[in-house]
Amino acid sequence: MGMVTGTQTSANRMDLRGKVAVVTGGSRGIGLAIAAALAKGGSRVVITGRDQQQLEAASREVQSAAADRDSVHVVRADVRGAREAAGAIDTAVRKYGGLDVLINNAGVGLFADVADMSVSDWDQVIETNLSGVFYCCHAAIPHLRSRGGGWIINISSLAGKNSFTGGAAYCASKAGLNAFSESLMQEVRQENIRVSYIMPGSVSTGFSGRGKSGEADWKIAPEDISEIVVDLITFPARSLPSRIELRPSRPRK
Repeated sequence: MGMVTGTQTSANRMDLRGKVAVVTGGSRGIGLAIAAALAKGGSRVVITGRDQQQLEAASREVQSAAADRDSVHVVRADVRGAREAAGAIDTAVRKYGGLDVLINNAGVGLFADVADMSVSDWDQVIETNLSGVFYCCHAAIPHLRSRGGGWIINISSLAGKNSFTGGAAYCASKAGLNAFSESLMQEVRQENIRVSYIMPGSVSTGFSGRGKSGEADWKIAPEDISEIVVDLITFPARSLPSRIELRPSRPRK
C-alpha cells in the first residue's frame, strides 16, 4: 500500500489501532460522535473546541468508549486563529508522537439575508468553516508526510451545492470547502495522503439552534457520519472515495 502507519486487515483494510487523530469541533454533535468512534476503534484522539466545560464533558464521554483513558486529550482552540489551529496539531504530535488523521469538523452556521448580516457574522462563518480548515491542513500536512501518508476528512454540507435563502455565508463557506477539498486531494494523493469530504443533509445535532438533538427521527444521526469516517479511514488504499453525499432516507414531506 505504500503506507508506513497502521496494519492491514485480511480484507486489505487499515486498522484504526494506534492511529493519532485530531478532531476539530469535537466537543459535541458530529465531531463528538467521530471522536468516540475513533477512540473505540483504538485510535488516540485529540479533540478541539472553544468551550472548556464542553470539552471536559466530551473527554469523559469519549474516554468511556476508549480502551485506554490516556488515548483521549482535549485542547481549547479556536481554528479561526492560525496559531491556535497549528498549536492543536502540534499538541497531538507532541503527546502521541505523530499525526495520521485530521478531521476538520469545526463549523458554525449563522443565517441571515445578505442585507441584514453583520460583517462580524460573515467573518465568523467564513473564517471557521473555510479558513480554519486551511490553517489545520497547512499545519498537519508536514506531519502526515513524515508518517508516509494519512487522512484528511472535511465535514462539509449539502448546502455547499444546494443554496437557500438566508444561507449565503454558510453556503458559500461550504462550497468553498468542497472546492478546497478537491484541489487538496489532487495535490497530496501521490504522497499517500487521502483527502475526502462528506456532505450531509439534515443532521439531528441542534446545530446553530436549528432544533434540539434527537427531536427529528427522520434526520441523519451523528453516529451515521462517524461510521462513514471510520469506513473512509479503513477503506482499501487502491481506491479513494473522495466525496460522499449523505441524505436522510425518508425526509419529512
